Amino acid sequence: MEIPKPSEDDKDYFRSLVPKGMDVETKPMFGNLGGFVNGNMFMGVFGPNVGIKLNEPDRARLLAQSGAGPFGPEGRPMSGYVALPARWRTNPAKARPWIKKAYATVAALPPKKKPAKRA
Repeated sequence: MEIPKPSEDDKDYFRSLVPKGMDVETKPMFGNLGGFVNGNMFMGVFGPNVGIKLNEPDRARLLAQSGAGPFGPEGRPMSGYVALPARWRTNPAKARPWIKKAYATVAALPPKKKPAKRA
């Protein structure tokens, strides 16, 4: 499986959506970027697409929006994630309330435990 790489514009767009002033960590993942809270990813970029993790009711509401869809590799989308409509790039304010929902959903999960370091 080939993993698409985001362009610098894609990365800049992703970074512009990452909530400011919260305990969010942005880190690289397989040539893409992810936004994490408590070690759990709540948003990511995969090629040109930004995806967010939502609970089931919110996921269904976002998928009802024109242009929203599966997030991740074709044929193997990431469970629980939805790709934001590409047309929202021209109006990021449409994405921000959804990103806040994703942040809240994932922030409520137990913190991810870091693996023990090898001696």
